[in-house]
Amino acid sequence: MIVATILISAYLLGSIPSAVWLGKWLYGVDVREHGSRNSGATNTFRVLGKPLGFAVLLLDISKGFLAVQATYWIIPEGMSYVLLDVFAGLCCVLGHIYSVFVSFKGGKGVATSLGVYLALNPYTVLVCLAVFLAVFLTTRYVSLASILAALCIPWISYFLFQQFEPITIFFNVAISALVVFSHRKNIQRLIKGSEPKMNFSKSKA
Repeated sequence: MIVATILISAYLLGSIPSAVWLGKWLYGVDVREHGSRNSGATNTFRVLGKPLGFAVLLLDISKGFLAVQATYWIIPEGMSYVLLDVFAGLCCVLGHIYSVFVSFKGGKGVATSLGVYLALNPYTVLVCLAVFLAVFLTTRYVSLASILAALCIPWISYFLFQQFEPITIFFNVAISALVVFSHRKNIQRLIKGSEPKMNFSKSKA
């Protein structure tokens, strides 16, 4: 029962649509009606500017971190939390992408995945951030940087950190696949050359 409670709670935590709720509360703006119409941090930066963009980014990262970290706090003494932290993280990312609070149309899962890995393996985050920054600073495409960083996760874990456990491999591949799949429309726009670049300027929405 406690396992089911933790996993459901992780999903609900991930489902909290920070961008949508804060945008409506502070500005009276639904980010899903502007910009890329996505309820994530990147679109919040574009539509409502840096302050709220960073706030949403930090909140989305915190969701992933807390979903994993909470398993260490909640599990009764003597009960193993092996695997539970991994699946709690996965449920949280699923919640962010398929949020029950916004008709299962949430964000891309990048920031929340970052929070999950901060709790599970911070070193993976450092390498992925290096990849992200290298691609972003070169191209100014947040989507491309996110996709390539996500694709690096399984390889970094396996070859660099030598994490050969089947469940770890499954988790890394699942997170990578979820993030890439959530960017499918961005991939289409990148191919067509119509994907917008990030300039961090506030929209007049």
